Amino acid sequence: MKQFPVMNTTTIVETERLILRTWKPEDFPAFAVMNANAEVMRYFLAPLSMEESLTTLARILAEHRESGYGLYALERKEDHRLIGLLGLHRVTFDAPFAPCVEIGWRLIPEAWGHGYATEAASACLKYALCELNLPEVYSFTALPNMRSSRVMERAGMEKVGEFDHPNVPASHPLLRHVLYRADKTLLGW
Repeated sequence: MKQFPVMNTTTIVETERLILRTWKPEDFPAFAVMNANAEVMRYFLAPLSMEESLTTLARILAEHRESGYGLYALERKEDHRLIGLLGLHRVTFDAPFAPCVEIGWRLIPEAWGHGYATEAASACLKYALCELNLPEVYSFTALPNMRSSRVMERAGMEKVGEFDHPNVPASHPLLRHVLYRADKTLLGW
């Protein structure tokens, strides 16, 4: 199995209840358990094995090194528990809106329904648009994933359309995705 690279942990964004930060080696077990959970991965093609989670985290860390941003560890302040990931990712697949930067998230089931995703997504959007000065940020999810679509809306993003995800097989029920975007003007910054 690949080794997790040691990095200095840096807080990127703090909200009232949450910390978005870079990854620590001790995050990996919780990250892997989250990715193996069928309920968490319901709107993805499949849950991830331990090795697939390690490969995914290696890609996340590489994107941090290459672009200076990425998907961050999402930590709850009250107990310092890793409750998921949330952050920015460069989209390079073939789509009319790509290349672009997307905001995405994945949280453990115990963290659902508490407003954490909206709280962190709103703060991360402000960071992306105001501190990183990105011109716009997109977000997308499979059409049946209404929970994520509502987070996009509550974070102030606007629905701009739908598309067939090029990495999803044509006959798969998760092929069709909804697409949202935000910029400073839309969010009033």
